[in-house]
Amino acid sequence: MQSTSGGPALVIVAVIVGLVVRQQLRTRPVRRNGSLITPVVLGLLGVAGIAFGVASVVKDRPLTTLPVVLLVASLAVAAGFGLVRARTVQVWRDPHGEVLRKGTAATTGLWLVSVAAHLGLGLWIDHAAGTGILGTASLYAYLAFGLGTQNLLVRGRAAAL
Repeated sequence: MQSTSGGPALVIVAVIVGLVVRQQLRTRPVRRNGSLITPVVLGLLGVAGIAFGVASVVKDRPLTTLPVVLLVASLAVAAGFGLVRARTVQVWRDPHGEVLRKGTAATTGLWLVSVAAHLGLGLWIDHAAGTGILGTASLYAYLAFGLGTQNLLVRGRAAAL
């Protein structure tokens, strides 16, 4: 990743991922809309990040097809991890009838692997672009796709209870 401020950028990534994983491991109710708020916010940040990443590339050279294809593939990988992680989240109905959810150790492990996959794909995107930080700047979009997919599938499982 070609970041102009590598240390602070990595700290920000670690904090964001840590907060997402921490939230996953808490027992909490499955709410109709609540599970979509975080992915929507991350998605909006992701759009801004990708716009910034594209701008960082095109200021020096035209954006070619390969980085765009890799970016789309990265988002598909995020959704795939979300699908797999959704299966590791425990979903149950408590004695009062409320549907609850809680991530497991496997959920945490898959989050860590998912972030590592994004870091690798981000490096590849940035290398393919030849300049700029498109891969790095796509982190929020990656998290939005993965978490959004996971939450939609968990909500579907909860509705079936």
